[in-house]
Amino acid sequence: MANTTVRNAQAIHGQNPQFLVETVIRNRIYESPYWKEHCFALTSESLIDLAIKIRFVGGVYGNQKPTEFLCLLLKLLQIQPEKEILIEYLQADEFKYLRALAAMYIRMTFQAADVYEVLEPLLKDYRKLRYRYQSGYSLTYIDEFVDQLLNEERVCDVILPRIPKRAVLEENGELAPRQSRLLDAMEGKDEGDANHDRSRSRSRSTSRDSRGARFSTSSRSRSPTGSRSSRPSGKDRDRDRDSQGLGQGRSRHTSPAGSDGRFRSRSRSISPDRV
Repeated sequence: MANTTVRNAQAIHGQNPQFLVETVIRNRIYESPYWKEHCFALTSESLIDLAIKIRFVGGVYGNQKPTEFLCLLLKLLQIQPEKEILIEYLQADEFKYLRALAAMYIRMTFQAADVYEVLEPLLKDYRKLRYRYQSGYSLTYIDEFVDQLLNEERVCDVILPRIPKRAVLEENGELAPRQSRLLDAMEGKDEGDANHDRSRSRSRSTSRDSRGARFSTSSRSRSPTGSRSSRPSGKDRDRDRDSQGLGQGRSRHTSPAGSDGRFRSRSRSISPDRV
């Protein structure tokens, strides 16, 4: 009973949903202890409690032992939850392994156009994921995991159903052209550079105007002082005249002394016989 699909389940890609997992891997899942202990009578609600406890994604490891991620994926194929529930799984941002599980289930069961519309927004999620392979662990990211789901043929040791390329769906009108986030970022950057250049040109023009105004005001302020310094005032003229008069008085006053000295020297040189 635990290994059968629920009643009234819809066929996926023309077959039983469980058959999307290969027979060898499916039998190993049925025989695993995790499947027998934890996956019995799970529902879409109780499965969340197990999904949030997952610590890695992957297929089989070691001696072909299935991972918990693969066991829960097969359980989702059995119970076949509604689309609204799967969207809620994807919107649970705090549980990244639950999001990865829902993304892989959507890739295996949804139509091609719906797969691209639902999974492409997850390419913005750059959180880390631990991936377990045959001999150990490796580090990946949610966007890389989703990119593998959209482009690779096998993920987690499960062969994915074939879907057309996105370009084909765009040509057929089933999908709108994808808008690149990088192009939007570049356009926003170009607009920011243009606004920055405009602000710089405005600042330069204002600085030039301010410099011209300063130059004009400084020239006006300097011109009167220059004229005053070049032309002496009346007080300065009187001071010059007084200094010149004092100099002349001194020279006139000293000249008789000089003449007396000359006269004296001459009178001394004359003999009394001539007198």
